[in-house]
Amino acid sequence: MDKLTLMEEINDVLDTYCEGCFTKRQHAKEFGKTGAHHFCIKTCTVGDQLKFLGNEMNKLTK
Repeated sequence: MDKLTLMEEINDVLDTYCEGCFTKRQHAKEFGKTGAHHFCIKTCTVGDQLKFLGNEMNKLTK
């Protein structure tokens, strides 16, 4: 995969699953923006996919 393809895939995931996410919105209300961010990174399966894509991007830049 090249960088452009990875960036497009990351944007597609964000647009499809993260934009308007009810769970993220609820966590932001209850725990603040940082709490919602931590939930997305540590618990959400979409966050896992984004981490994977980010790691793939890092491999290409090294």
